[in-house]
Amino acid sequence: MGENKKQCFKFSFTNKLKAFFEGAEITSDAGLIAIRELDEKLGLTSMVSDYLVDKRQGRNVQHELTELLRQSVYSRLAGYEDLNDAQTLRQDPALRTCLSERAMEKGGGSEKTQGRFEKELLTEGNNLEWMDEMLMKWIEKADATRGDKEIVLDLDSSESPVYGEQEGGAYNGYFGLKCYHPLFCFNQYGDCLKAKLRPGNVHSADGCLEFIEPILRYYTDKGFKVKLRADAAFGLPELYELCEELGVEYAIRLKENPRLTEEIADLLTKRDEKNMEYPAMAVKENVTLYKDFLYQAESWSIARRVVAKVEWQEYEMFPRVGFIITNLKCGNKKVVKFYNKRGTCEQWIKEGKYALNWTRLSCQKFNENESRLKLFILAYNLGNFVRTLVLPDGIKHWSLRTIQLKMIKLGARLIRHARYYCLLLAESSISERLFSCLMYNIKRLCPATG
Repeated sequence: MGENKKQCFKFSFTNKLKAFFEGAEITSDAGLIAIRELDEKLGLTSMVSDYLVDKRQGRNVQHELTELLRQSVYSRLAGYEDLNDAQTLRQDPALRTCLSERAMEKGGGSEKTQGRFEKELLTEGNNLEWMDEMLMKWIEKADATRGDKEIVLDLDSSESPVYGEQEGGAYNGYFGLKCYHPLFCFNQYGDCLKAKLRPGNVHSADGCLEFIEPILRYYTDKGFKVKLRADAAFGLPELYELCEELGVEYAIRLKENPRLTEEIADLLTKRDEKNMEYPAMAVKENVTLYKDFLYQAESWSIARRVVAKVEWQEYEMFPRVGFIITNLKCGNKKVVKFYNKRGTCEQWIKEGKYALNWTRLSCQKFNENESRLKLFILAYNLGNFVRTLVLPDGIKHWSLRTIQLKMIKLGARLIRHARYYCLLLAESSISERLFSCLMYNIKRLCPATG
């Protein structure tokens, strides 16, 4: 009697090691407690009941709306991109402590419970639209914490491959695969302000005016200085007119055409003096030339400034030419430099793909996949708030993937006492000093009011 009936594993490489499956109170995601602390400080997931409509009634409702949202968001941020792991995660010590006091005792939502939340509750009525409003409230709290009054917006689209016969999935010739074609808007800090899932066969600019106008009006009404960047796919006169109406500065790539090429004919024939002796040969060093001029397409009501950049690369026969339409008042080089920073938006999209795997939209119905994408965006933003607001100086360069692997994936053991729980953290990938600095940075944040 009293013997341990658990199977004991012994190993041939050493006789001093035995292994047992008795790690029920051990977790590999203890770093989620720092995420939960930041969430609490900014008041993020707790606002869900102010936005989403929950039609569940009766005494059998065990999991509050806030708890269900936290489980969906935190698990994605920890690297669990779908519901396959929900049944196991509901008993994970770290996740339980982050959800609620009820979950600490009884566990989180099961796979079926979380499935009903993501596929039914979030898609009921106007909940998907209200999730956009809640997301902007999250961004508002982060903006107030940073205290800046200038915002730079990047507009871009990407692809999310589909699996099988999913509603809205279609072949996209540009990406060369069957996919969805979501639209994103980021700010200069990497926060995703809005995401819209679209069928795979729509143009990059499809619905972009309805998508971006509420964001532009939100910031201009609050007195922000707003700048917008986008590639040539979004070069629409209606977008230019909207920006000019709202006083938004913009720099948008313009597709090359014969009239534009004619305007820079002099730049296309210029060579460095040392190469003029051999006009048929490629230049032997890099030469970059700029020119701006007024240009008016037939469909435009007014002429607008266009900045051209002609770049002769070493040992290339033909130059690289780019055109940017803008209402910025700065010099040509500064306009091009400002536009080129748009590439960071593509980097943030890649982080969302590879760190959180937000392309994992494997439900059959379109609106269910849309709710999944919005949950991924909430998880991404929560991780980005950690990166941009509270990381200690020594690790401020960490990417979202590094935060996931070195901070969130932290081993710990949960010990239950009579009146409280104790989480014993492993000092491996992140030291006690760094974790202490992280918690200090969270505590000294000044969250937004309202």
